[in-house]
Amino acid sequence: MPQEFVGPSIDWFALSPLLVLLGGGLFLLVAGALTPRWPRGWYALASASTAGTAAVLSVFQWSIIDRDGPGTLVAGALAFDHFAQFMTILLCSAVVLVSLLCDDDVRGTDREGPEVFALLLMAALGGVVMASANDLIVMFLGLEILSLALYVLVASDRRRSESQEGGMKYFVLGGFASAFFLYGIALLYGGTGSTNISDIVAGFQAGVSTGREDALILAGVALLLVGLGFKIAAVPFHVWVPDVYQGAPTPITAFMASVGKASAFAALLRVLVVALPFHRDDWRPVIWVLALLSLTLAPMMAIVQTNVKRMLAYGSISHAGFMLVAFEAAGHRAGEADPGTGMQSVVVYLAVYSALTIGTMAVISLVSRAQGGDTRLTILAGLATRHPVLALSLTLLLIAQAGVPLTSGFVAKFGAIQAAVTEGSYVIAIVAMAAAVIAAFVYLRIMVTVWMSTAPGADRQMLAYVSLGAPADDADGDAADGDAAAGAAATSTSTATATSTEVDTTGAAIAPEAITLSTAVVIAATVTFTIVVGVAPGWFLDLAANVTNYAR
Repeated sequence: MPQEFVGPSIDWFALSPLLVLLGGGLFLLVAGALTPRWPRGWYALASASTAGTAAVLSVFQWSIIDRDGPGTLVAGALAFDHFAQFMTILLCSAVVLVSLLCDDDVRGTDREGPEVFALLLMAALGGVVMASANDLIVMFLGLEILSLALYVLVASDRRRSESQEGGMKYFVLGGFASAFFLYGIALLYGGTGSTNISDIVAGFQAGVSTGREDALILAGVALLLVGLGFKIAAVPFHVWVPDVYQGAPTPITAFMASVGKASAFAALLRVLVVALPFHRDDWRPVIWVLALLSLTLAPMMAIVQTNVKRMLAYGSISHAGFMLVAFEAAGHRAGEADPGTGMQSVVVYLAVYSALTIGTMAVISLVSRAQGGDTRLTILAGLATRHPVLALSLTLLLIAQAGVPLTSGFVAKFGAIQAAVTEGSYVIAIVAMAAAVIAAFVYLRIMVTVWMSTAPGADRQMLAYVSLGAPADDADGDAADGDAAAGAAATSTSTATATSTEVDTTGAAIAPEAITLSTAVVIAATVTFTIVVGVAPGWFLDLAANVTNYAR
C-alpha cells in the first residue's frame, strides 16, 4: 500500500519576513505592468515600506526566540534564531536606504519604473534565505536569487557602456563562483551523507568517519570557500570588484557592498562555524591567509586609484579582510559553549560597514549626478565650498571607515583586532593595525580633495563666461562691433556667476548639489548611526552578542 505524503508543518508567522519580501517584489512587477506609471517616488516608497515591514516583523520574532529559544522551520530547511533575525533586520534596513537613493538616481531615465525596486526586494529575499539557511541546497537557492538580481541591477543603466560591461563581468565570474559552490555542496554531501546542517553536525558528533570521507569533506569545504570568497570579495577572488563597483549605478554599488557582502558572510558562518566546527583546524588557516592577503593588497591598490568608486571598491576588500580577522578568531571557539567575541565582532562590523558604505555612496551619487555621472576623484574638489554640510557628512563617514575613535568604524575595527589578540592571533592582528594606517591615507586623500582642493580650471571667470554663452574668441572682430551694453551686461553676469559657481575644465558650470529629501534622510540616518554607535557602543555590542545562539 503506497504511503501517503505528509507535508512539513509550517509556521507562517516565522516565515512572514520572507513572504513579505517575496510578495512586495512580485506586487511591484505585476502592478507596474498592469497599471499606468505611478507618481514619482511611489515605487521607492513601496519598496522601502515592504522592507521596513519585514524588518519590523523580525524585531517581533526576536522576542519570540528570546522566550522559546532557537529552532528550525519547514522540516529543518531554515534556521529560526537570533542570527537569522539580526541579518534580516540588517538586510531590510539596507533595502530601505538604497530604495530612497534609487528614487533619485532613476528619475528622468529609462529605469524610472518598478523593475529596479522589485529586484532590490528579490535580492534581499535571496540574502535572507542565505542567512537563514539550515540546508546547503536552500543556501544555494538563496545565493542564486541574490546573484541573479544583482547581475541585472549592475547592468541596469543601459545608457552607460561601463554598466553593461560590469554586469557581464559579474555574471560570468559569478557563474563560475556558483559552480564551485554547488560542486562543494556535492562533495560535502558525499562525505557526510546529508546537506542539512543539523544532520551534518549530528554526524560529526557521532564520530563516525573514514579517511575517504574526510578527503571529500575537505575538498568540499575548499570549493565552498572559493564560491563564497568571490561573494565576500576577498583576495584573490576580488578581481571583479573594481570594474563592477565602478560600472554599476552608484546606489547599486552601495547595495552590492552592503547586502551582497553581508549575505555571503552570513552563509560562510553557517557553513564553517555552525556546520563544520569539528574541522575548524582545517579551514581556519585558510581564513587566516585570505585575511592576510586582503589586508595587505587592497590598501596599496587603493592608493593609486583616481576614481573614487574604485578607491572605495578596494576599501571594501580591505574591510572584508578585517571581517575575516574576526572570523578567524571565531574559528578558535567554533562549536564550544563559550563562543568568544569573534562572531560578535563580525556581525558588528557587517552592520557598521553597511551603514558607512551606503552613506558614503549616497554623497558620491549626489555629487556624480550633478556632474554628468563622472566618478573621478576630482568631482569632490571644492565640495566644501559648494556644500559644507554635505562635505562634513562625507568626512564623518570617511573618518569612520578609517577607524578614528568615537566613530562606529573604530568600534568595529577595534573589536576585530581585540578578538584576534584574545585568541592569540598576534600576527594577523599586527597586520590589521598596519593595514588600518595605510587605509587611513586613502580616506585622507579623499578628505583633502574635499576640503583643500578647488574645482578644475585655472580661470573660473572666463570658463563661466564661456559656459553662459558669451563669445569665446573674437578673431574677426565681429563680436567686438556688437552692442557694447549687451557685452558689458554679459561680462557682469558671468563675473557674478563665477563667484558662486565653480566650473570644470570643459567650461560647464558646477552648480551646488541639490539635496533631495530622500537622499538627505539616507545621509542623516547613516551619519547618526555612525556617531551614536561610536560614542555609546554598549547597547549595540550587547545586541550583537545574542547572535551566537544558533539553531543547530
